[in-house]
Amino acid sequence: MTAAGAGARAVLAIDAGQTGTKVRVARAGTVAIDTVLPGVRTDESLLPQLAATVEQVIGRLDSGAASQGAWPIDAVAAGVSGLTRADADPDALLGALHPLGVRLVLLAHDSVTSFLGTLGDARGAVVAAGTGVVTMAVGRTSVSRVDGWGNIMGDAGSAYWIGRAALEAGMRAYDGRAPATRLLDLIAARWPDVEAAYMELQGDPDRVRVVASLAEEVSALAEVDAAAARICRDAGGELAASVVAALTRVGETSASAAPRVGATGGVLVSPLIRSTFEHVVRRAVPNAVITAPRGNGLDGAAALPALAEAHPLRALVAVAAAAERQATA
Repeated sequence: MTAAGAGARAVLAIDAGQTGTKVRVARAGTVAIDTVLPGVRTDESLLPQLAATVEQVIGRLDSGAASQGAWPIDAVAAGVSGLTRADADPDALLGALHPLGVRLVLLAHDSVTSFLGTLGDARGAVVAAGTGVVTMAVGRTSVSRVDGWGNIMGDAGSAYWIGRAALEAGMRAYDGRAPATRLLDLIAARWPDVEAAYMELQGDPDRVRVVASLAEEVSALAEVDAAAARICRDAGGELAASVVAALTRVGETSASAAPRVGATGGVLVSPLIRSTFEHVVRRAVPNAVITAPRGNGLDGAAALPALAEAHPLRALVAVAAAAERQATA
């Protein structure tokens, strides 16, 4: 145990996504655990999944995986994909974790933590595009969340959205309803019996991740396949439209505004998607400053305990503190 960490208690930061859950345990600037665990299932109750994640991490610490001596966890700060008002119950999570020594719980939708990790406390907008997608904008006094409505009702421009579009394009080509495309080859490589693919996919409990995993291959085909290129350009346009809508709602598109815009997530690795996104944003908001991310969603989760009470995003963070902590705060 380092001298800097002696006597201090640790913060467990969680960035819970559908593909993976990133976790970090840190104390006084020293990191004990920084790893990725299985993702959350948004069709199931989230709080038991978060509690299980915390218990697993504490188990690793107790087993000496950190090799740093005792690391009592004081606070759990989590940004969670698919977090709804019903799930945003920090008191319930604290009740489950308090026997493990946790004295403070902070819960936020991952749009909040993605923003904080990307832009810090600046004004502007952040789109986080992975398996799903959500956009958050922060103005002088207000915030606006756009999309993040899941793969059935939204998530336009996400990896799932791209994979779903590729599957449809490939099957249209198979039927002769559209020109030939190498996206059909992509389907056949995964499901040799193309006509049975839809049944196999519908019966796969991991189908959201499977569909989203196709996005990387669609991006790779964009240079040589017209259908793949169209899907990537459409994805970039959808992500830009969400950013512009969010900035408009918080009053950051006027001629005097120079909002910062950040874009994170695996979808933006695609050169065509990113270039389309940036072009559409700049065309709609000429003064926008497209900024490289300061960090990621996990960094944003770790920043929750220090978020100023006056910050517009603070109202979107659900907090529960143990009585003994409140008494000594």
